[in-house]
Amino acid sequence: MTESTMSTRVYVSNADSRDITVLSLDVDSGRLHPLQTVTFEGQVGPLALSPDRRRLYAAVRTQPYHVASFEVDADDGRLHLIGTAPLPDSMAHLATDRRGQWLFAASYPGNLFSVSPIGPEGQAEAPAQVLPTGRHAHATLVAPSNRHLFVSNLGSDVVMQWAFDADSGALRPNAVPHFEGRAHAGPRHLVFHPNGRFVYLLNELDATVEVLAYDDAQGTLASLQTLPTLPEGFEGRPWAADLHLTPNGRFLYTSERTSSTLACFAVDATSGRLTLQGHVDTELQPRGFNIDPSGCYLIVAGQLSHAVRVCAIDAETGRLTTRHTEPVGQNPTWVEIVRGD
Repeated sequence: MTESTMSTRVYVSNADSRDITVLSLDVDSGRLHPLQTVTFEGQVGPLALSPDRRRLYAAVRTQPYHVASFEVDADDGRLHLIGTAPLPDSMAHLATDRRGQWLFAASYPGNLFSVSPIGPEGQAEAPAQVLPTGRHAHATLVAPSNRHLFVSNLGSDVVMQWAFDADSGALRPNAVPHFEGRAHAGPRHLVFHPNGRFVYLLNELDATVEVLAYDDAQGTLASLQTLPTLPEGFEGRPWAADLHLTPNGRFLYTSERTSSTLACFAVDATSGRLTLQGHVDTELQPRGFNIDPSGCYLIVAGQLSHAVRVCAIDAETGRLTTRHTEPVGQNPTWVEIVRGD
């Protein structure tokens, strides 16, 4: 293996085979090579990396609900379990704060989210707070300043807006407690633009993407633009899943499970507005995907094809070109990527 192969690792959680597949990515060829399979007694779901990429957290969505904390080996990228801790329900999403001292978990069936301290060795501990939400909490997003937290509520069509104290982990509702979405849109996942001025929100139920202006002083969101993510001629029930920006913020991608497509949008960094660049077919039922830290590759998992696809990203147009497809476990749902020094 080349040095570049040794430095980039891909982590895929597979719900039905109850494991995490660890792979190495050859950044020259775009090929993946299996390295390790980490098994669980329950159904493993969402993954989250610590800000320094040295720890990986995985939520188990069957009883007993818990989070497993792993050390990411600095030499070969393999996972080493360092601890487990309870979670209050089946969690659809995990995320850390910007310092890596707190772990947030959102529960779709439980209508709640939890806040867990992260110990000095990087292991998540039992929740310090469990807070109610509207219907079907789906994801959390921490502001770049680490002063505000947003929680999407798919069933209530709102994004909750919280003030966050990173020292104590305490949360309180913002003066404006919700961003009110459109009826039956279904807010699902959110991501900040690298410049910290805009948030992009993917709505699951109508498969739209919204551009939101972010006010860090107030901790509030405001809608600027809404665009469909569905391909032309789409028929069926929209079922949007995931969204990610390239590290330089030039392109945004979204996945849609019914059509098994990825949409690409060009991003205007000044206004935050999006322009559709096109759609590509991808793995069957693409629930999760991610972009490597170099911005060269997008890796998408197909829940029904039980495989991940590596797509090269054109730096000028954002166009995706398939480089490699690799089988993983059954029903892959989440992808995280670590690039070493």
